Amino acid sequence: MTDAETGGARRYGLGALAHRNFRLFFIGQGISLVGTWLQNVGEGWLILTLTNSPFYVGLTAALSSVGVLLFSLYAGVIADRVDKRRVIIYMQLAFMVEAFTVAILVSTHVVAVWQVLVLATTLGIASAFDIPMRQAFVVEMVGKDDLMHAIALNSSLFNGARVIGPAIAGFLIGAVGIAWCYFLNGLSYIAVITGLVLMRLPDNPRAPKTTSAWTGFREVLAYLRSDRRVRTLMLLTATLSVFGFPYIAMMPVFARDVLHRGAAGYGALTSSIGIGAVIGALGVAFRSGRIRRRGRLMLVGGTAFGLLLMAFSASRALALSMVLLALTGCAMIVNNSIGNTLLQTSAPDHLRGRIMGFYSFVFVGMAPFGAFIFGLVAEHVGVPTTLAAGGAIVAIAVTIAGWLVPEIGAA
Repeated sequence: MTDAETGGARRYGLGALAHRNFRLFFIGQGISLVGTWLQNVGEGWLILTLTNSPFYVGLTAALSSVGVLLFSLYAGVIADRVDKRRVIIYMQLAFMVEAFTVAILVSTHVVAVWQVLVLATTLGIASAFDIPMRQAFVVEMVGKDDLMHAIALNSSLFNGARVIGPAIAGFLIGAVGIAWCYFLNGLSYIAVITGLVLMRLPDNPRAPKTTSAWTGFREVLAYLRSDRRVRTLMLLTATLSVFGFPYIAMMPVFARDVLHRGAAGYGALTSSIGIGAVIGALGVAFRSGRIRRRGRLMLVGGTAFGLLLMAFSASRALALSMVLLALTGCAMIVNNSIGNTLLQTSAPDHLRGRIMGFYSFVFVGMAPFGAFIFGLVAEHVGVPTTLAAGGAIVAIAVTIAGWLVPEIGAA
């Protein structure tokens, strides 16, 4: 699409979808993410079936993210130096191999807990390189003007898949078994790889590697020290990652032990989060050009997320739980998408890969601590109390940040 055609499309409200490369990415990701949620639900139910332990459910979620904790900062450094599209393709192939491997292990009835844990760890290592690459690659597809729209659309896509995938997974688990969740996920990666291969990207010579990785890392640390607003956004993201977002890993336990439901109930709870998140993401996307106080809306979303998580922890009815989870998902995605946008638009171009590597480190890499803590605490005091405590910590932290760093609300 030419610049004139892109401008015309933007006038009709297409925003990020006016860009051909982003459309290819959007379609491929949409198919792949449905598969990802099939596997996520299947994995939680598989571990619970094999171990009957909330601790192992939390441990599996933690190991899926520990690679991001260890390698995402380095991945962010190299993201500013390499062909991001090529690395993303390699990581999608790695995800495909992992999914097919577990599918074979489950279908041949030789699967063991240690195998799932090892493969989850491998998945996390690949994610460490995939996440910051994809985050920084978005601006190369759409530019800064359409960045917030693109991020919100990606969030709506991710959470739309969260609605569809778990519902399908709940049916598949009961009808044909867990292995099909993994197998269909493996097939879904063909779509995103095809979209990436078909993209037409301008020549973008890489900056010469005149400095070491350590020097590149120190540059991003110096930038964070110099900008209080960006630094606080990173700290808030870390807080939500540890004390808020692991609630999703506890859904199979909450469904079975608190609501006394099976795999279908678990799928319904996870789908509810997705429904609310899609509503929140589409709201941000459609109003991206008219939101003036984005920082204030982000703080409201973060505080509401914590309070709603506390309310959900007290529910004992499936219908009420689904409504509260939908609202929780909406608040969560408003906070996440706006926070991501503020970080990317604030970052200098030459540091964007490293900033998003640091963001991946705190957003996904810190999640192992949260998932591990949630699983350990839930084993002793129960899932409802664990979720309520996490929600309270999040609500208090966001409120304090908004009070102590008023420039966030003014953004």
